[in-house]
Amino acid sequence: MKAWVLHDIGSISYEDVDRPVPKGDWALVRVGAAGICGSDVPRVFDTGAHRMPIITGHEFAGTVTELGSDADPSWLGKRVGVFPLIPCRKCPQCTSGQYELCRDYDYVGSRRDGAFAEYVTVPCSSLVALPDNVTFEIAAMLEPMAVAVHALRRVIRAEDGRDISIAVYGLGTIGMFLVMFLMEAGYRNLYLIGNKDRQRQDIISMGIEAGRYHDSREAGAEAELLGTGGADIVFECVGSGLTYAGSIDIAAPMGRVVLIGNPHSDMQLPKNTYWKILRNQLTLTGTWNSSFTGKPDDDWHYVLERLERGSIDPVRFITHRYPMQRLKDGLDIMHDKSEEYGKIMIS
Repeated sequence: MKAWVLHDIGSISYEDVDRPVPKGDWALVRVGAAGICGSDVPRVFDTGAHRMPIITGHEFAGTVTELGSDADPSWLGKRVGVFPLIPCRKCPQCTSGQYELCRDYDYVGSRRDGAFAEYVTVPCSSLVALPDNVTFEIAAMLEPMAVAVHALRRVIRAEDGRDISIAVYGLGTIGMFLVMFLMEAGYRNLYLIGNKDRQRQDIISMGIEAGRYHDSREAGAEAELLGTGGADIVFECVGSGLTYAGSIDIAAPMGRVVLIGNPHSDMQLPKNTYWKILRNQLTLTGTWNSSFTGKPDDDWHYVLERLERGSIDPVRFITHRYPMQRLKDGLDIMHDKSEEYGKIMIS
């Protein structure tokens, strides 16, 4: 089969490799669509993967074309989305069903071969069947959508009213998906901080007032929010020291700050920022990955339910579509920031 193989940092090539063979209770999935994640970019250009050579790519969907000898035969021919984290199912976190917190996990696309290829093998326990109205492109965004939902469900409480003030700091893929799910759930008192013209256009196209968008490239973006008394909940979706401190700045007294963005470097904590955490009695919460148990109440099924009934529209965020052989074009755009982009999709 054809696949993109990462041989070393900065060395990725489209080449012929052996098609994998599913064993035991694993399935072979023919990839229908795959999204490029922001984490794929440093993996290819800056840090490398846990092992190399490796086929990267972990946001994907496809069709089950072959099964191992112990696999449930009902999966054969099914259109599926795939949870890329493969838990050990033995550690305390796994035995409690919190697979996203597994301490000895495998991971498609970073620790084992992934989906920037024609075929990929995955455990049947990682599969989720797709409704008829969910295309491969949409299903390839299940993983980042579930990450956004996981953050949302970790911090919003049952007693919070729909008028609670919420800020989303950083409007990349996860930030935009967060806004989409907040809107779908009925939250309208939103403050959104981004740094691209396209982000502002997307926000307006979702029915949000232009005045709710604040451009971090302009002086005073955070001050505008402070003038309102701050936000009760702040989602930090960037992972830089500046946006970390900025998120604490715009949190209201007794506010909640949710840290989502993967850090780009060591985080510095200025004394004044620490004082704000103390004096405003803020709650800081980390969030990681998403909940996938195969049960109707997990994050992935939360997303699928809304996709099936048509109450969310993630396709609006796809800005580029490339055939598999042009994957490198998409990676280069994201790495070089040569043009504005949302989700870059590979088919």
